[in-house]
Amino acid sequence: MFNILSRFIKGFDKQLAIILSILIIFGLTALFSASYQKQIDTGKSFFLTQIIWMAIGMVLMFLVAKTSYNSFLSVAYITYGIHIVFLIFVLCMGRTVLGAQRWISIGGIGFQPSESSKIFTILALARIIGDNPRKLQTISGLVRPFLIVVVPMILIFKQPDLGTALVFLPIFLSIIWVGGIKLKYMLTTITLGTISLPLFWSLLKGYQKSRLMVFLNPNVDPLGAGYTINQSKIAIGSGMFSGKGWFTGTQNQLNFLPERHTDFIFSVIGEEGGFLAAGAIVILFLLLLLRGIKIAEGTKDISGRLIVTGITTMLALHAIINIGMTLGLMPVVGMPLPFISYGGSALLCNFIAIGFLFNVKMHRTVF
Repeated sequence: MFNILSRFIKGFDKQLAIILSILIIFGLTALFSASYQKQIDTGKSFFLTQIIWMAIGMVLMFLVAKTSYNSFLSVAYITYGIHIVFLIFVLCMGRTVLGAQRWISIGGIGFQPSESSKIFTILALARIIGDNPRKLQTISGLVRPFLIVVVPMILIFKQPDLGTALVFLPIFLSIIWVGGIKLKYMLTTITLGTISLPLFWSLLKGYQKSRLMVFLNPNVDPLGAGYTINQSKIAIGSGMFSGKGWFTGTQNQLNFLPERHTDFIFSVIGEEGGFLAAGAIVILFLLLLLRGIKIAEGTKDISGRLIVTGITTMLALHAIINIGMTLGLMPVVGMPLPFISYGGSALLCNFIAIGFLFNVKMHRTVF
């Protein structure tokens, strides 16, 4: 049995595997505390459900890692198109949760196409740019990659899911930069995006504008839109250096902190584990980012390099945005913390994303 397991994991990036394992342990420990009171109230074991999702995610990760990424690239346009159909279906017949229409049910299981669409958009970009990188040297060569990104971005924005929609832009910019775009075209793209901000503001819904205003001044609506971020900062600040201890965080255990098992689980870590635990999480995600950059640098094939670039950017953004919003440094946009927040769709997609990092490292690197 040991020999079979050894052959199966042969070639996996050990540093990446260690980082992932520690994140998983942190996540389960924090979730058990964050969801304990909710389990008493609802009778649902969020911890056990998360373990099941993690087990499924690991299987998917291994399957993705062991299949050459060229196989995924060969059907990248098809899988991308399927997800566009899913996103349209969500807008027409999707299930509404907490005021957002983001879910569809497949076999009785809820699924968020917006999560997996990021990965398949990255694959489509890697395919179209990797087939002919020189096209990025012209403005016309940017049109098709831009359309590949903007279509799912608009559909997700309409759900509405502002946080996920905005993640597509940095992913796009990082991929075209590594793909070899000229600096003047990159600056032009960024300038056009900046100029369009007033239009972007006019398209936001009322609660989204409220969140942005609360970001600038949490005291504008302390019992409404600003309540969660104020409670989050109280929780993190009260943890001080070493934390209050596992299961002894008052903001957590006394139900002052909403969504503490999902988007605001970092606040629980900061309250119960203090600066030490919160700092460890930040360092782990920094190491994950650096490992992704290292894998990208060592990849000979342009398409493989673009896949790693997009995946690494996506995971880094998720961590930066989530931690930033719990600290009051970014607007609250509903972004889970990878491998730590409770949730099925996001967790499975994050495992698949890591599977692609393992995949590219095993199949097309010079190290």
